[in-house]
Formats: sequence, structure tokens, C-alpha cells
Amino acid sequence: MHDQQDQNLGVASLFPSRQGSARRNLSNHSNMTMPQNIFTNPAIQPSSVINLSNSTDVVIGPMTQYQGPVSIYYMDASMQTAAGINSSNNPSNSKSNSSKKQKSMRLTRNTILLMLLLLLVLITAIVIVFVELNRTHVGELALANKSIYFGNTYEDGTFPNLGNGHLVIERVQWGTSETPIKLKRPLHRPVPYVLITHIGVQSVPCYNLYKCSIKMRTIQDAAIAEKNLPDIQSNFYVSDEGNIYVGRGWDWANTYANQTLAITFMGDYDRYIPSSKQLEGVQYLLAHAVANHKLDFNYKLVAQNQTKTSRSPGINVYREISKWRHFYPCDKKLGPRCGMELGMTDAAWNSNQ
Repeated sequence: MHDQQDQNLGVASLFPSRQGSARRNLSNHSNMTMPQNIFTNPAIQPSSVINLSNSTDVVIGPMTQYQGPVSIYYMDASMQTAAGINSSNNPSNSKSNSSKKQKSMRLTRNTILLMLLLLLVLITAIVIVFVELNRTHVGELALANKSIYFGNTYEDGTFPNLGNGHLVIERVQWGTSETPIKLKRPLHRPVPYVLITHIGVQSVPCYNLYKCSIKMRTIQDAAIAEKNLPDIQSNFYVSDEGNIYVGRGWDWANTYANQTLAITFMGDYDRYIPSSKQLEGVQYLLAHAVANHKLDFNYKLVAQNQTKTSRSPGINVYREISKWRHFYPCDKKLGPRCGMELGMTDAAWNSNQ
């Protein structure tokens, strides 16, 4: 009983202005029992209880006035959760839920925009690929009837291309003249021999399409006017920049030997050294000829000075081609004779046709 009174005195001392009446009132009601019907859930018990009755001017917190009798029960958050009290009615919770909803809506909207952007990028990529494939197909159809060598075309689509930038310059492109005498001896394929020559006569190598085209026309005019030949001598000519100029081409025999494909280096290669692009251009041309069955798979490559008394194709070209895999070390003096296995005589290597 004394302990209960001490506790009541302690509570009353919190309010010194009403110390006397509070002590009396608390002592009178110290034995009050808490109503049992306040908490229907027996698992929930208040954490703090203050019982006041017949008291006036009671101040709890910021000057909140209660005129008794007043019973105040304090419940913490865990007790509210256990009691099933919905906190959604709390204004602060409502604001929080509204903020969450707005944030969720923003995330959803951003996700939709991102998906639309990705879809747009995908559609654009598909359209670009379709246009490029269609353009390539149209280009291939347009070139289907032209003499394309390895299927590659130059940047402007004008010149056929052997690959790696080696252009093929057709007769009409370098400005050939229409010869009054037509060629009559066809070149039978696959050809068993390749004959390498050069222009010689202190001829300076040409370095661009314009100058090399002029040189081709000069060679053709000299062959017709000075040597009484029906056309330019060789099947193909190779410039210093590695481009291939069509002479008699694949269909007609050259002026040197019937069973050979004649390729001429455009310059005097006793004086000049062939460029790496020029040598590569010849090798690309030969590879194409084998791949397209124009040249025998086991063809023999010879220099003109192996078949007759001549300085052609020049010591510098001869030094290079003698290292190539298909080079055939025949010799008309030391033997074996070039073309002997085909029944070719010395006269066959100088037909002047």
C-alpha cells in the first residue's frame, strides 16, 4: 500500500501546481481496476497506463486540457500492428503512398518509352539492312552481263577488279582503235603456257590510267603501222601501279605463240625495277585465269628470252618470275626446249600473227 502511494506521489509530483489535490485523488483511486472491455484482444496489453479521475487542469504534453474523469492508454507501433489498426488513414501515410504511386507511374512511363526507343532502333536497323541488301542485289543484276573478273567492282562501278585494287581496263576504256584486219586465230583454253614479255626499247613505266591508256594506244598504233600486225601484240599488259590492260584478251591468240597467254610489263625492265603492285597484279591475273579454267591448272610460266634470242622481259622481271612456283626452266639452247612436249618448234614461238 505504501508502494502504491509512493508511485502516486511520484506521478503527482510531475504537476507541482496541483500536488495536494493530485495526491489525494490518486490515493483515493489507487485501487481502480482498468476496464476489461477496452482491448478485446487479450494478446494486447498497454505499455503505459495513467488513471485520472475528479481532477481538473491536468496538463499532458503541450497544454492539452482534460476535464476528468480521463483514462489515457498508450500503444506503441508493435501493439498497433498486432491490433490490426490500419495506418492508411494516417495523413502522412497517405502522402507516402501517393508519392510511391507517382514514382511507380514515372518508372512505368520511363520503361514504356525505353521499350519504344529500342523498338524504333531495331526497325531502323532492319530497314537499313534491307536497303543495302537490295541495292547490292540490283548492282549485281546490272553487272551480270559484264566481264567481271573476281566479282569485285571498283568504287564507281566502272572498272572490273581482280581484287586488292587491281583494276581491269577494257579495250574501249583505254581507247582502242578499230583495226581493219580482224583477228582469226582463236586462243584455245585452258592455255598450257604463260609467256612473260616487256615493252623494252627504253620505255618508261607508266603510273596512272591516263598515261597508261596513251601508252596502250601508242603500242597498238605501232604494231599495226610499223609491224603490219592486225592488232596489239599481247593478251594483257600490266602497268607499274598494278592495273591490267586488256590487249587481245582471252579469246584470241597473241602474236608470239599460239598456245600461250602473253602478259607484257609496260616498261623497259633492263633499266627499271618492277613494282610490288605490278608483280602482284600479274599473280592475281594468273590466279583468276586458273580459277576460271582459262589457264591450265599445271601451266608452265616462261620468259620470252627462254624461247628466242631476246632481252625481254628484262633482267629485273626475269629475276622475280624465276622464283614463282609455275616457272619452267626450259631453254632453246641448253634444253629442254620450251613447248617440246606440245610439239612446238622454234618457229612456233615467233609466229608474228
